[in-house]
Amino acid sequence: MPFKRMKYYRQSDGEINKLTKLFFFILSSILIVVFASTIGTVIFYLVTLDLPTVETLKDYRPSIASRVYDDNDELIDEFFIEDRKIIALDDVPKVVQYAFVAAEDSRFYQHKGLDVQSIFRAFLKNIEAGTIVQGGSTITQQVAKMMYLSPERKYTRKLKEAILAFKIDRYLSKDEILHLYLNQIYLGHGTYGIEAAAMGYFGKDASELTLPEAALLAGLPKAPSTYSPFFFFEKAKQRQLYALNRMYEDGYITKEEMEEAAAYEMEFTEFKREEEKVAAYFVENVRRYVQEKYGGDVLYKEGLAIYTTLNLEAQKEARDAVERGLAELEERQEFEPGLVQGALISMDVRTGAVRAMVGGRDFKKSEFNRATQARRQPGSAFKPLIYTAAFDRGLNPSSVFIDSPVIIEDPTAEDGLWRPKNFDEKFLGPTTMRKGLVHSRNIVTVKILQEIGVGYAASYAANMGISSPILKTLSLALGASGVTLEEMVRAYGVIANGGKKVTPYYIKRIVDRTGNVFEENEPQVEQVIDPRIAFMTSYLMRDVVESGTGRRVRSIGRPVAGKTGTTNDYRDAWFIGFTPSLITGVWVGFDQEMPLGKNEVGGRAAAPIWLYYMDKVLQNTPVESFPTPEGIVFVRVDAETGRPTSDPSVATIYECFLEGTQPTEQSFDHPEVKEDLFR
Repeated sequence: MPFKRMKYYRQSDGEINKLTKLFFFILSSILIVVFASTIGTVIFYLVTLDLPTVETLKDYRPSIASRVYDDNDELIDEFFIEDRKIIALDDVPKVVQYAFVAAEDSRFYQHKGLDVQSIFRAFLKNIEAGTIVQGGSTITQQVAKMMYLSPERKYTRKLKEAILAFKIDRYLSKDEILHLYLNQIYLGHGTYGIEAAAMGYFGKDASELTLPEAALLAGLPKAPSTYSPFFFFEKAKQRQLYALNRMYEDGYITKEEMEEAAAYEMEFTEFKREEEKVAAYFVENVRRYVQEKYGGDVLYKEGLAIYTTLNLEAQKEARDAVERGLAELEERQEFEPGLVQGALISMDVRTGAVRAMVGGRDFKKSEFNRATQARRQPGSAFKPLIYTAAFDRGLNPSSVFIDSPVIIEDPTAEDGLWRPKNFDEKFLGPTTMRKGLVHSRNIVTVKILQEIGVGYAASYAANMGISSPILKTLSLALGASGVTLEEMVRAYGVIANGGKKVTPYYIKRIVDRTGNVFEENEPQVEQVIDPRIAFMTSYLMRDVVESGTGRRVRSIGRPVAGKTGTTNDYRDAWFIGFTPSLITGVWVGFDQEMPLGKNEVGGRAAAPIWLYYMDKVLQNTPVESFPTPEGIVFVRVDAETGRPTSDPSVATIYECFLEGTQPTEQSFDHPEVKEDLFR
């Protein structure tokens, strides 16, 4: 019995041991499953912790290039971090859609965001290589990566990509996914999306792409730089053939279509380079303004449409005119080509809309805008402002000043005295104001300034648009104060526009991607001087062109008013001239303020540039006459003395006067007048 009982207990212990082991096995398994699940959950949580919600894809707002247009809505330039233009999928030809699907993800319409076959194939390749060499990514995975993830090649990133792709495929339709892909994909040379690439490579909209063009672009995503048709055409061709072959194998095209597309010789647009931009200085002016007012993110990402005042054809003529004139000067003076600088601004007289701007010869070498940023002495180009102020003080074109030596106290001079002289170092004696301006007599202008007062003249010039600090000395008469070309054009614009000052402006309207108008600019016009006074100056300035220092531009063959300017040692040369509707200013000089060479005066160095430009842009426009305002009368006077005369034996001109102030032959016989004439 005891033996049997002992045996019984041994059997029971064995079964207990089996049950215990089974229990512990089940428990361990449960714990392992729970632990694994917990770890898996934690890992999944950690991996997906920073993943965004795919719902944001419904409101797709990618970074879009802002585009700059000229006055005729022609594209000038673009601002972007990513050069992208959004296009609706309905506007993308099916042949383009199929080309990308065939080349990048042939089972796109069958899988659920992940293609297990491709993943397994890529996994084996990576094991064989010992590193990640192939991704096996679907188009949906590429969308997930482009929209949300970094491009790093790590398995954690691939896991995130797979999770997101699965979510995206459940949330969006295949067409919606393809729309995102075709607008987001990088296709080389700074182009993002099919629309920007179509324009960059072929100079056309994506809606116009043909089969061979679509296949070439579809071959680029794998390595856009490696397969660039601009740099590696043969490699690009191989990728195009690959895409065509995949399209044929997937049934999208016939064999005949494949062979015909493969044999087709494509024409590419000329690869754009920065230095080819014809309006770089103008565009930079626009860029700075928009960035300062609205911020860089808005400028570079929000797809603004910026409509400007620039006329692209006029801008091209301006660029060519400046280069031609400077090259001629360099050849005359035997300077090294490319050293002399120049600037030009052309503006609508009545509105202030800037039609053309050249800020220098090469924006790539120097972004400094000599039209708006450089303050240079205008020399005699400042004289019309002095004369206008004098006419407003009661003087007239027949007023006489003695062109004779003058000595003026000047603490800055070596001996404390300033001895201004005329350009030809001659003195003409009694000289009318007309003759003084037409022939740019320095002494006459200094004496006019003495007559009206330096403070008055400085304030008058500021009222006309000179915003730079003005020297309040008699040297102001000879343009000793540094000013910008833009300021001078604005001030001359008052003379050209019947006393109305307009503010130069560059932007007409800015609209965002949704059509919301950010700003809309209208001309800012202010009557600042009497229109009759403005006419008197412009009337004399027409004679500057007909018979004075600006006669080099007389060949334009239409009414023009203008004035030359030259500074000491020929360091600066100016010409500013206008018709009733268009005003253009030109400056020429070295950045280092070196002499331009003997006899390189405004009429020789700057005026030809003005003529080359204005002759072209006015070619097909009506000839305009300067209107005479009410309150102006004309009197026949002796061309030399300015005295009214009916004597047929002397040379005469018709001089302008304010109504009620015109002289008569008898009035000049008055003793006070004679005394004033020869003082």
